[in-house]
Amino acid sequence: MKAVSRTRSLPALLLAVLALALATLFAPGARADTSVSTIAQALRQGPVYVDPAARDQLSAADADTLAEHIKDADKPLFIAVLPAGYPTVDLFTDLRAATGVTGLYGIRLGDRFDARADASVMSATARRNLVNSVQGEDTKAQLTDFTDRALATMGGHAPQSWGGSAGDGGGVSGTALITTAAVLVACGAGAYALVRRNRKRHEEEQRAALDRLRVVVDEDITAFGEELDRLDFHPSEPGADDAMRADYERALDAYETAKQRMAAAEKPEDVRGVTEALEDGRFSVAQLAARRTGGPLPERRPPCFFDPRHGPSVSDATWTPPGGAPREVPVCAADATRLADGRDPVIREVDTDHGRRPYWDAGPAYGPWAGGYFGGGLLPGLLVGTLLGSAMATPAYAADYGTGYGDFGGGGYEGGDVSGTDFDPGDFGGGFDGGGDFGGDGGGGGDFGGGF
Repeated sequence: MKAVSRTRSLPALLLAVLALALATLFAPGARADTSVSTIAQALRQGPVYVDPAARDQLSAADADTLAEHIKDADKPLFIAVLPAGYPTVDLFTDLRAATGVTGLYGIRLGDRFDARADASVMSATARRNLVNSVQGEDTKAQLTDFTDRALATMGGHAPQSWGGSAGDGGGVSGTALITTAAVLVACGAGAYALVRRNRKRHEEEQRAALDRLRVVVDEDITAFGEELDRLDFHPSEPGADDAMRADYERALDAYETAKQRMAAAEKPEDVRGVTEALEDGRFSVAQLAARRTGGPLPERRPPCFFDPRHGPSVSDATWTPPGGAPREVPVCAADATRLADGRDPVIREVDTDHGRRPYWDAGPAYGPWAGGYFGGGLLPGLLVGTLLGSAMATPAYAADYGTGYGDFGGGGYEGGDVSGTDFDPGDFGGGFDGGGDFGGDGGGGGDFGGGF
């Protein structure tokens, strides 16, 4: 009888064990965290993910509305809503690596919020300002405001994986196929016409920018030609040696190269090659002048920041633009003396719709012009806080005027492109609690400071 009793109680015992296991699994604080891979898989299928343990923060209806808004805008914005206790160490970096998609990632974690982005989608400064602007709001308001403001400023396009699945296996009628085809043809024709109009407008804007640049570059070329004439150097003159003749030949070649490149320029970014040639030619002239006087050969330095026509710089000096922060800029000897005496430097001004302005306040088309003179990583630090610097930091700039100016411009991936793990971890470093956690700004050379 005892054996039968134990046998009959076994189902009840199994049910009790199962109930205990389920209670333990779903008990607050004892839940296994959703893996980053699971979150990433969901974000590859749609822009908004709400963790099962955080559904009280954002309803399914609100999440769907937010997702549709992002999809309609065709932008690579990813939103995740996670419970307060979710592990935060390297969360952004791991999530970006797991999705493999270039974009802007915002995470609501409990009552805290932060975001990270690829530089090609949004600059670190813009991202920080955006995050700060939505702090202290409830979940729905915060994510809505963040989304609206982000979509208005970010670059890139929605990933193709958001396009939906191939279907549920049901049949499709012939009428539906014909109707769909007709709609697609009509949409395609409309899209083609829109693309043509946009392309034509873009080409007109590029031509206008190049025409304005051509005036400035022609002035540069003319000034360099006059500088060569003032040298009054003859390769056969007494005292001339092979080194002098080589300097002079390089200077003449640079002059001819600059003229040829400017004559062949078809868009603003072509101007960079012109000013690169002029910068190289002016250095050759400086070397020749030093050899003729018996002085020390000059160090290879960038041209004078205030006006590259002044020639290679001789030192760096502290300069503060109106309303901006101090920075070290390369200066010629004359401008270095003016600054030391408390006077204004002689600044290169160009024509704009608002009158004569310094070149760094004249519009984005002057980026390639400045890039040829101050290429590499030097340019961003020189132009920070200026109109030109702000324009060059936007994701849209590279499409219009090219990249390659140091920190300005991105890599080969646009927002929404699948890059896998080919991304700058500095763009996603840090997190909420600092030191590599959620909300601080670890990594990235200080680009991700602040946090919570």
